[in-house]
Amino acid sequence: MRPLDLVVLLKIVAKGTQPWFNKDLAAELYISASEVSESLNRSMLAGFLDKSKKKLFRNALLEFVQHGLKYVFPQRPGELVKGIPTAHSAPIAREAFVSEDVYVWADAKGPMRGQAIEPLYPSVIKAIQQDEQLYHLLALCDMLRVGRVRETAYAVEKLKDLFKNSPV
Repeated sequence: MRPLDLVVLLKIVAKGTQPWFNKDLAAELYISASEVSESLNRSMLAGFLDKSKKKLFRNALLEFVQHGLKYVFPQRPGELVKGIPTAHSAPIAREAFVSEDVYVWADAKGPMRGQAIEPLYPSVIKAIQQDEQLYHLLALCDMLRVGRVRETAYAVEKLKDLFKNSPV
């Protein structure tokens, strides 16, 4: 698994019941169609997709995100930069947490200053501009990567709700 693979799978979750094709995922994630194809192959081998690569095993993905994400794709907050809020600083979680720590994906056009968190894949900064659901999913994943116990518990519950309400 690579970080891009998780981004592709979360994009599929974000699409809900909308039909999708590799070329659509590539365009919406600002990556090449061959990268999507390779990613789907890896995800099938990892047990997140069926052999047709069209059926997502949502429970397996949720289990991986919940228990393995922080170990496979760890992250430590970095320097202060301007950027797009993520983790507990993102809109999906901002009201639930009061913290002086602000986490952002570095972006010169971003609305906030905070500690830099490396996104799972660089193109997500452009991709989330068109897909709020994907933004929520990625921000919650960042909560799992950098959060404390309370933040991770919140992220897991929100992710369960989003996965359940976005049938694939």
